[in-house]
Amino acid sequence: MNNRKNAGLRLLLLAAALLILYAVSLLLGRYPTPGLTSPAVLRGDRMAQLILTSIRLPRCTAAVLLGAALGCGGLVFQLIFANPLVEPGFLGISQGAAFGAGLAILLGGQALLQIQLFAAAAALAGLALSYFLAQRLRFGGWLLRLLLAGIAVSALFSAGLGFIKTVADPLTQLPELSYWMLGGLSGITAQQLLKALPAIVLPMLILFTLRWRINILSARDQSAYSMGLNPKAGRLLILCLAVIPVAAVTALSGIVMWVGLIVPHLARKLFGADASRSLPGAILIGGIFGLVCDNAARLLFPGEIPLGIMTALLGVTLFIIILTRPETEQTC
Repeated sequence: MNNRKNAGLRLLLLAAALLILYAVSLLLGRYPTPGLTSPAVLRGDRMAQLILTSIRLPRCTAAVLLGAALGCGGLVFQLIFANPLVEPGFLGISQGAAFGAGLAILLGGQALLQIQLFAAAAALAGLALSYFLAQRLRFGGWLLRLLLAGIAVSALFSAGLGFIKTVADPLTQLPELSYWMLGGLSGITAQQLLKALPAIVLPMLILFTLRWRINILSARDQSAYSMGLNPKAGRLLILCLAVIPVAAVTALSGIVMWVGLIVPHLARKLFGADASRSLPGAILIGGIFGLVCDNAARLLFPGEIPLGIMTALLGVTLFIIILTRPETEQTC
């Protein structure tokens, strides 16, 4: 009972921290003066109001959804595969989604829905190919084989994306493809966000309602059969639900690494391996992580830093700290 109360309190604190950080982020920028804009100044400046509603609001919302989707997907992958090193980028999902988006751009697709469909199809193909190769490797345990297969598939999609860049039009298509490679939210609009919202939010809501099944499916097959569940079909459904929001946010932002790896570690450190607590924790921590990284990317230096670089810098730093702590073995 005490553990549940503590977990509930931590979730409330994380939700409050996310709301406060979101509100502060809306007031952070370079206009009318660099730094935090006073609400009093905002009320009397029409341009500042327009920047807040048209640029900062969709961008900050997209940063929260990006972190939440990658954190949620990373936690689901780590629990289902029982591997703390698994994340969307390691299984070829992020690179597959970026390859699909790049292919859609190369074929002349400019509509976000078309890019999202290509990204989702390629992301699912990356997951299936990683799983297929892992089953056929002849050395190492399952976790090592899955990791090696994911690395190979990620490299394959990265090579494919590199080939697409070489044949893309250098004036019209190449700049947009370069954006996918580094990741960023500088060009996000409210219309794009609204179109992507169902593909991001609905699968996460379904995963939230099915979080008790994730606990069962992360255990041995006998436990799933005893509860009347088909483990293979159940895992496939859960994995597909986790891939869709990852592909959707990748279609919006490009390749953003390390979020799906470090956020689940932080969530399990605070809430344990129980998905009923760690899943909402990963969503909230991911939202905070994404918002912090995006704020740093757009405000830390005079010129904006690609979001993928900032998430890698912060993610690697936190990952090293977690690995070097004595209790890491217990929390991972």
